[in-house]
Amino acid sequence: MGEALLSRLVAQKVYLPSEVVVSEPQSERRDFLAQQYGVSVTSENEVACQASEIVLLAIKPQVFDGVAAHLANHLTVHDRPPVVLSILAGVPLQKLEAAFPTCPVVRAMPNTPATVGAGMTAIAPGKLADSTHLAQARTIFGAVGEVVEVPENLIDAVTGLSGSGPGYIAIAIEALTDGGVAVGLPREIAAKLALQTVLGTAQLLHESGMHPAELKDRVTSPGGTTIAGIAQLEQAGFRSALIQAVKAACDRAKELGS
Repeated sequence: MGEALLSRLVAQKVYLPSEVVVSEPQSERRDFLAQQYGVSVTSENEVACQASEIVLLAIKPQVFDGVAAHLANHLTVHDRPPVVLSILAGVPLQKLEAAFPTCPVVRAMPNTPATVGAGMTAIAPGKLADSTHLAQARTIFGAVGEVVEVPENLIDAVTGLSGSGPGYIAIAIEALTDGGVAVGLPREIAAKLALQTVLGTAQLLHESGMHPAELKDRVTSPGGTTIAGIAQLEQAGFRSALIQAVKAACDRAKELGS
């Protein structure tokens, strides 16, 4: 996810490569990032934080305590402490702000379509974050898709819906493909049909602003094929399964953050 943000920010010239410093412990990754994006690289976190306006934390949650302890002194010496943006799942604002008490903090939950610029990110501001800091966060995450602001108590709900949602949609596309194979289509053709149907439907809803129920009504004719398929989905509990999936993922996110 960190590289996805980096690539889009540089490609869209939100930041010039000369304005970005990436701290990466693996030498091979440092060499790749420097060559691919023209940014400065270092193995020292404190170097990346020197004179920084924004510090993006894109690390594994389990190493947060060690990284934060190492960074805290370097971030608090600034006359104007940098904005700390965190994309760490399960690390709440309370913990982030305790680690960086003088810094404005914004917690973010992006999802994997961000890697192709079609992501959905929810941001939640900390106590010291003002409208300027939120605008900076919107600019950064806007480079990889859409951005919404939510109170932190809804971040777990965001995780259950858009954070985990790509997994649900991937299963739906796989199932549609298998359905096509079951009725005689070659798998390659079935996969293309399934993928483009989902992509096209999402684009139609997005661009038209149409409610999904309205689109469903438009494509179901009396006694037709679509209503027959929808009736089977209802019988199988398709809607309920998706609702329960979001709730289960949300509950799990709360467990991880507790």
